Amino acid sequence: MSSPSENSLKIGIIGFGPFAQFLVKTMIKQGHFIRATSRSDYTDLCNQLGISFFRDMNEFFESDNDVILLCTSILSLSHVIKSLPLDCFKKPALFVDVLSVKEYPRDLMLQCFTTQGCKMMEMTCEEHDRLSSRSQFLTHTIGRVLAEMEIEPTPIDTKGFQKLIEVKESTSRDSFDLFSGLFIHNRFAKQQAWFGSTCIIWYISEFTNLMNTNNTQLRNLELAFETIKEQLVKRMNEGLDPS
Repeated sequence: MSSPSENSLKIGIIGFGPFAQFLVKTMIKQGHFIRATSRSDYTDLCNQLGISFFRDMNEFFESDNDVILLCTSILSLSHVIKSLPLDCFKKPALFVDVLSVKEYPRDLMLQCFTTQGCKMMEMTCEEHDRLSSRSQFLTHTIGRVLAEMEIEPTPIDTKGFQKLIEVKESTSRDSFDLFSGLFIHNRFAKQQAWFGSTCIIWYISEFTNLMNTNNTQLRNLELAFETIKEQLVKRMNEGLDPS
């Protein structure tokens, strides 16, 4: 069995029949964390495999899954989809099905999530990563930089500063593995990191020339950004090291 790594996922499986059991053995070898739920009780089998089994669907959805793998039968999928306690989700998750038909599960899931108020958008993987680099990665970068600067609330905070504190606290709760994964495996994020670094250096230079002095906070901002960049590059190099 592989040891857990930054690529390890928390995978929740709905429907634990023969095909799901076959998939789980490979996922375990790859170092992923597996938890399952099913109409039948597979507690003993899951204990033998070293994974968690949930009889209660609410508890299953509260178990913080990165991926939800639908391994139900084709005929039972509609009932399963309609019974999902989506309000129990603690964070976004990727839904994947292994059914032998594709249009049917796609239409069911689109209908389900649309009725829950979700806005469904079709886009290519490239477009998703491009947009993500300018939203999710940029947000995490700003939050990490603010944390590195040890920014804290003050008695005279403006609304804008309060939003920055919220960004810092929100991103700090996420693991550095998530942040580094956004950087390492999204080529557009690397472009954003370079562009952001260039902009910060330029602004610091302009303000320094304008004020004819060095500003401590601007210098701290530059140092914090460089520290975050060094941490990301170090993590990337660790992933490339075959040893």
